[in-house]
Amino acid sequence: MSDEMYELLYIPSRSGEDCAEGYDVSFAEKSSWGTLVTVTAVFVAYFAAALPVQNGTDVGPVRVIWLVLAVVALALTQAAGHAVLAVLDRRTDTDERGRLIELRGVRNGAYVLATAVFTALCAAIATDGNAIFVHVLLAGWVAAQLVETGSQLVLYRRLS
Repeated sequence: MSDEMYELLYIPSRSGEDCAEGYDVSFAEKSSWGTLVTVTAVFVAYFAAALPVQNGTDVGPVRVIWLVLAVVALALTQAAGHAVLAVLDRRTDTDERGRLIELRGVRNGAYVLATAVFTALCAAIATDGNAIFVHVLLAGWVAAQLVETGSQLVLYRRLS
């Protein structure tokens, strides 16, 4: 790894040791990484398959099938990932720091979700059909989930 990349990724642990040696990643942080990766992968694939939509169109059976497949894929990958994490890391208890990190992430995601709902409602008023409204709302939920999880990951690293 180059020196610049090392300096960019270097995050000291609580004990002041090197990150690779002293940083103990909690179950919740590992879970957040899994959530971030699976939500991103599943919904990038969904939006690549389901878009673009035209103004004046409704969400048809094909897009509903794509959405159902995306939700099933998300549920299966997250269940499998959390099962593997639970087997490998039995320490699932959270402390006060973990609860605070989760709450801050939820707060940040809620701001994004509220903005997305307002944007989707504006899109519903401004366009014909429901396809644009549905996809703006879904994209807003995905963005809110990514902001929530990303915020938690940043806080896990920053507060360690």
